[in-house]
Amino acid sequence: MPRFDLSPAELREYRPEVAEPADFDAFWARTLAESRAVGQAPELTRVESPLALVDVYDLAFSGFAGDVVRAWAVVPAGTTEPLPTVVEFNGYNGGRGLPHERLAWAASGYAWVFMDTRGQGSGWGTGGSTPDPHGTGPSVAGFMTRGILDPEQYYYRRVFTDAALLVDAVRELEFVDAARVAVTGTSQGGGIAFAAAGLSEGLVAVMPDVPFLCHFERAVGLTDRDPYHEVERYLAVHRGDAEQVFRTLSYFDGVNHARRATAPALVSVALMDPVCPPSTVYAAANHYGGEASVVEYAFNEHEGGQGVHWERQAAWLADLV
Repeated sequence: MPRFDLSPAELREYRPEVAEPADFDAFWARTLAESRAVGQAPELTRVESPLALVDVYDLAFSGFAGDVVRAWAVVPAGTTEPLPTVVEFNGYNGGRGLPHERLAWAASGYAWVFMDTRGQGSGWGTGGSTPDPHGTGPSVAGFMTRGILDPEQYYYRRVFTDAALLVDAVRELEFVDAARVAVTGTSQGGGIAFAAAGLSEGLVAVMPDVPFLCHFERAVGLTDRDPYHEVERYLAVHRGDAEQVFRTLSYFDGVNHARRATAPALVSVALMDPVCPPSTVYAAANHYGGEASVVEYAFNEHEGGQGVHWERQAAWLADLV
């Protein structure tokens, strides 16, 4: 599609005012403390696999409210010393799938951990294995409006908590160098990576790729594509709820989480992206609390740079670890 957002020059300077609740930090400190208080030690189980050059593990860790969340952990075969580690989060409605589907980081000498997004995994790919046992009020199809009238009940409160607690859990694994943990993800995974970066200390790098979940008020009014369009459909029925909906979303806005992140960041943006409009990505990148570099893909939509961008990420991360 043609460019529909701000010009490239305007995007690079775009630093909007984004609503931030006064109790943002207190909300997240309490959320994480409550879940950490009921958490259990992570459990790592070796998985038999036809993959001869890597070792595969099923990782079960305590996420929001102590719920068991699953992840894959894949390391070069025979690993005996702690490795730099990449924790990755998935795109919207994808599950953790099968471990052989994503081998690039482990093949490059990293420990790689891939989180299953609770309740998702039935929209594409090869499935997920983590339920979301918490009910919410009225919502439209999808995940964006589940519990959207109350930040305590909102779906992404649970997902972002899972992500931060996965960083905790990963640092307890014997094959992980706790001082060299990076987070990454594409689309929804990129938004989760911003949240994990803002909620975790001591990360070595952050790599959000065409990130979702940023600058909600602009995104909902700018694009007619899902998942942001789920919020518009909800508000078309619940006509008086806009103020409360956007108040809830402000606790989960990638811009507000990016402000609190300090590890070096490499962010990608596609300038023809109708799913995660480029101005929403730049809003987070330009408010980032540490050093952030942005890679533009001028003629791509939401697919972004794909394999070309992974090569850029790998070269950039190698200089940091």
